[in-house]
Amino acid sequence: MIGAELLSSETLTVGWLIYVPVLIWAVTRAPWVELFSDSRRQHLLLGTVFALFMLWLVRRDFDTGVSYHFIGMTAVTLLLDWPLAIIGGLVAQAGLVLLGRQDLAAVGVNGVLLILLPVLVTECCAILVERAQPRNPFVYIFCSGFLAAALSALLCLILALTLLWYDERFAMPYWLEDFVGYLWLLIFPEAFINGMVVSALVVFCPEWLETFNRTRYLSAPWKDDDPKS
Repeated sequence: MIGAELLSSETLTVGWLIYVPVLIWAVTRAPWVELFSDSRRQHLLLGTVFALFMLWLVRRDFDTGVSYHFIGMTAVTLLLDWPLAIIGGLVAQAGLVLLGRQDLAAVGVNGVLLILLPVLVTECCAILVERAQPRNPFVYIFCSGFLAAALSALLCLILALTLLWYDERFAMPYWLEDFVGYLWLLIFPEAFINGMVVSALVVFCPEWLETFNRTRYLSAPWKDDDPKS
């Protein structure tokens, strides 16, 4: 997460110009009828938002104006699907702003980095997996969970550092040349946490995952669509 003092007004404006239209699109695409008519979905959404809010509170704030915390949006996207995931991320952001843990002016940029980018990566991975139509649920867990979370963390870090370098308000650390070595310390925990959450949901509550095809993944192995004659 990046503080507003480290970003130029142009960068902050661009962040809002990207974030707000996608938020409006997510609101128009969200399944409001199903949500209001299904108490299970309501509880799932509220519980996910609360868990995401608590996850973002567990972070390391640095004196330079940046902070580090786990993202967690990969599991949220697979759990709620992308429209509600974006809306849930916004609600969690609003909670941080109310507590003074995030600058209101930087909500747009941080929303793009911590919400839109992970949701986009996760949705792309889930679509590619669904097109391949694998029958092994471990393909879903690894590609849509572990891999998507790792890619999200990697792209988020690279884009955040690019913005800080471009605005020239942040003193780049001296160890930046060894950044590749530090990447694994940041990417692997993110992939592990999201992957474990997705694994647990697939095993114990597969019906909670909006992006999980239970009919294909959990069908009996002897029930093949193309039986051998």
